Amino acid sequence: MARLRPIRLASVGVFALAGLIFWVSFNTAQGTNIRSDESMLRFSDLIEQRSRENRTLESSTAKLREEVAGLASRDSAGNPEERRRLREVEAAAGAQPVSGPGLTVTLTDAPADATARIPGWPEPEPDYLVIHQQDLQAVVNALWQGGASGIQVMDQRLISTSAVRCVGNTLILQGQLYSPPYTVTAVGDPDALRRALDASPAIDMYKKYVDAYGLGWKVEQRGDLTLPGYTGGVDLQHAEPVD
Repeated sequence: MARLRPIRLASVGVFALAGLIFWVSFNTAQGTNIRSDESMLRFSDLIEQRSRENRTLESSTAKLREEVAGLASRDSAGNPEERRRLREVEAAAGAQPVSGPGLTVTLTDAPADATARIPGWPEPEPDYLVIHQQDLQAVVNALWQGGASGIQVMDQRLISTSAVRCVGNTLILQGQLYSPPYTVTAVGDPDALRRALDASPAIDMYKKYVDAYGLGWKVEQRGDLTLPGYTGGVDLQHAEPVD
């Protein structure tokens, strides 16, 4: 019997694998519309349910953190150096409120029926008209670069482990679900913060879409802000020790 050449053997393997994939896909989707509106609705409901559960858990966590802070304060009451060190650690971790002047940046989706406002720009696809994760992250990064002493997105204080994530035009931040308009508030020197926003290439690109399609961009100077301390969990979930 003739031997199959390696190239022919590889071809047979590819076709066999392709057939297996088609067979598995058929059986998975048989009788089910995997892109149905009902499936998307169930997914949206699941996100909302998890968001409510997270709000309840965060409330419980905040109460426990208050108890821990009270015990820590009591235990260090007789040692001024320990109290000072505790305040420094809490401030660095974002667990203490921060006050002062600053800025609030508001980003908003464009109208669903928006058209190109600038000659030469293409008519918008739906993806052009919504706030994306990189837009919010660009604002947060610029404000940190501008020397912000504290930043809050919507009603949540950011800390070193905070992650700004978007699914479609929905923001998921620390287990909570938000819809636009999105607000980012920072305490710091307003002039330095504004210069940092103006110097960001990512924000400059976003502003081009603001001009072309009507996305929202608003920067407001604030004279007296107070951002609450972070009260959520701080446990690392995916860290590994370094050898």
